[in-house]
Amino acid sequence: MKNVEELLRASLWGQALTEAEFDRALSGTSERTIAAGAFICMKGEPVDYWMGIIDGLGKMASHWTTGKTTSLTGISTGAWFGEGSLLKKEPRRYDVMAIRETRVAYMSRSTFTWLLDNSIAFNRFMITQLNERLGQFIGMMENERLLDIDTRIARVLAALFNPVLYPGTTHFLQISQEELGYLAGVSRQRANQGLKVLEDAGLVRSEYGGIHVLNLDGLRSFGD
Repeated sequence: MKNVEELLRASLWGQALTEAEFDRALSGTSERTIAAGAFICMKGEPVDYWMGIIDGLGKMASHWTTGKTTSLTGISTGAWFGEGSLLKKEPRRYDVMAIRETRVAYMSRSTFTWLLDNSIAFNRFMITQLNERLGQFIGMMENERLLDIDTRIARVLAALFNPVLYPGTTHFLQISQEELGYLAGVSRQRANQGLKVLEDAGLVRSEYGGIHVLNLDGLRSFGD
């Protein structure tokens, strides 16, 4: 089981820091365990931290006063998020919930700002991270508007393999059908139907405790 230091050392940006920069990053980062269904962070609250998933699975979503919920993306082990809100210095504009019990690293705003001010490597990573995030959300908008549900489920799974945003993902995803449904914005039953379609296409295999991805390129191009 990873701890905060192991998460930082496994992160692309952590590997690029000098030892002094790494020590500063580590000293400014703490860990919390978030129960399944609880908020990792909430829409409207002050943005005081940059966050990374040590172990677990979260869902970025927007909940409206009308009761409607829009799922934006999943956040899996190794992922860091929240940099946009920190850079814009505005209240958080989305919720992040733990789909299962999740251990989260919280880097303080002051530490994040210090790295921006002092580390060229960290700035280069942040440019790449923001560019990947922009591409992710453009793709999600396309998926939501143009794709059928089975294809959307395929793209949700494929999105968890972005090497920049989710470097800790392996070909065996520890994710249940219910959790997949949360990420795709469909019921567990509909997620199960979609998985069967993907299994029949030879792209995935449902196993005890998760989903084994057999053909990542096939998931990315499914429905084209």
